[in-house]
Amino acid sequence: MDQVLAMLKKENKLGIQLFSIPKLLSEDFLGGIKLLQSLGYKELELYGPFPFSAESNLKSWAEAGKMLGFSGSGYFGRTAKEVKKVLDDHGLSTPGTHTDLDTLENHMDKLGEASAIMGHQYVTLPAIPDDRRKTLDDYKRMAETFNKIGASAKENGVKFGYHNHGYGIKPWENDIVPLEILLEGTDPDLVFFEMDIFWTTCGGADPIEYLTKYPNRYKMLHLKDMTEKKEFAGDGGGMNEWLGMFPLMASAGDGVLDLVGIVNKAKEVGVEHFFVEQDMVANPEVALDRSAKFLNPKL
Repeated sequence: MDQVLAMLKKENKLGIQLFSIPKLLSEDFLGGIKLLQSLGYKELELYGPFPFSAESNLKSWAEAGKMLGFSGSGYFGRTAKEVKKVLDDHGLSTPGTHTDLDTLENHMDKLGEASAIMGHQYVTLPAIPDDRRKTLDDYKRMAETFNKIGASAKENGVKFGYHNHGYGIKPWENDIVPLEILLEGTDPDLVFFEMDIFWTTCGGADPIEYLTKYPNRYKMLHLKDMTEKKEFAGDGGGMNEWLGMFPLMASAGDGVLDLVGIVNKAKEVGVEHFFVEQDMVANPEVALDRSAKFLNPKL
């Protein structure tokens, strides 16, 4: 048993979702990569859009980038090969990326080709569009869509994942939980899950309970802390609801979440990748350093 635990400890590498520092990477890509390396991060998760992304996604990111003050470019103005070389030069890998539903449904071939260059194992949907999650029937249809995307991903050499936000976690009519429709209505060989522990908590659920209830379904975690536990007043699907939670985000170890318990349970039930995500964090040199110093010894 000690040898098994030692092996798990050795194999797990702390990662980071690059949406933690999008502006820095847009302005100084090499400097941002060097910072992450110096802080002890080993794996990176990208977020798109990419040159092959669906036109709808490219347009939405162009608008969002102007509003948020950074470029809408998942490769930060470079090619996949150029980004991969920079990562290789700094001893970093990128086992996964986020991308949009339109691209997953209609451009999987291009996504697979880019993933082969980058070394992505997982291609993950970060959110379900608002108009496709209004009813329980919508979630049932989305489970079917996920199965189709998962099959397409497998054919193109990658695995499909879904990252939860805070919506769809509280029970709806007849005490049915929309997220559980996705977990139970999808093929475990084709569809994988990435738990965001912050948004799971905002949605009113216990991350450890979900990891325990659905072993081997979650393959990735997004890690950050909360200054205080707080749930959405509603379902959590509206922009004002989730933006209202941003002030509660904290570096790992600086809040009230049981990060040690969550990480330990995650390792027991098949989670493979652990990504810090502190969305557009201020003072990343300090905030991301605190998260890395807290989490690295726990992995």
